[in-house]
Amino acid sequence: MTATYETQRAALAEVVAIPVTPFTEDGTIDGDTHRALLRRLLDGGIRTLTPNGNTGEFYALTPEERNLVTELTIDEAGDRAAVLVGVGHDVPTAVASARHARELGAQMVMVHQPVHPYVSEGGWVDYHRAIAEAVPELGVVPYIRNPVLPGARLADLADVCPNVIGVKYAVPDAARFAAFARDAGLDRFVWVAGLAEPYAPSYFSAGATGFTSGLVNVAPAVSLNMIEALRAGDYPAAMKVWEQIRRFEELRAANTSANNVTVVKEALASLGLCRREVRPPSRELPESERAEVAAIAAGWSI
Repeated sequence: MTATYETQRAALAEVVAIPVTPFTEDGTIDGDTHRALLRRLLDGGIRTLTPNGNTGEFYALTPEERNLVTELTIDEAGDRAAVLVGVGHDVPTAVASARHARELGAQMVMVHQPVHPYVSEGGWVDYHRAIAEAVPELGVVPYIRNPVLPGARLADLADVCPNVIGVKYAVPDAARFAAFARDAGLDRFVWVAGLAEPYAPSYFSAGATGFTSGLVNVAPAVSLNMIEALRAGDYPAAMKVWEQIRRFEELRAANTSANNVTVVKEALASLGLCRREVRPPSRELPESERAEVAAIAAGWSI
């Protein structure tokens, strides 16, 4: 089991790609395009995939669609990439999704931040414990967006669930991340910068060794250039990449990330790789804003 977890831990210290979920004209999942986009990531050198992440519109998919996305991703990845399946909602739903992922051969699950409006510290532990204990063979990665959750609670969870091996930390505060990681146990977990390339340099300086990415759907080489620079400790080179992706990520982050997925799909649409449609509560970009996204995507070495 330790060796298995070591393999899983290594897969988290990477560019953790969050693939989009492409739709057909009638609004259903476009399986053929989904596979093509996954192959593009794999051919581009990506080795860790997260189906059913937020860039994949997790909360806009039905349970059956989430299962389909998991199936397509695991089948297409084969032995070319580790698969970290996003699960969430109520405990029975999350457990069923995690077991489905396990049956298909996934190595890990990422547990989305609980959406309940009232989350106690102990309840947060209980929620994740119920999921982790249901799939002890899988590595479990909590997705943390709660700025007041103390690192000690993560340590409590790992004390009873040794398969909790990594953390996707997505609080936009590098100092808070540094403190949280040390309170939880810096060397105990693999720390993944959950706010993608814009925060990767600051989070790596505080102990992260991987980062998530939606931008990677558009330009895998750009994301890989950043992680290679960060692994080498070459922060000037990493910041050159940061400057390159800054405007794209600013567009995604504007208005509390209203167009986070929209901008990625618009860039892919401009390259002829998938349709631009997103599901409510997201919305397509207006015509007046599409040209800037297309120009950014065209300027990258795709």
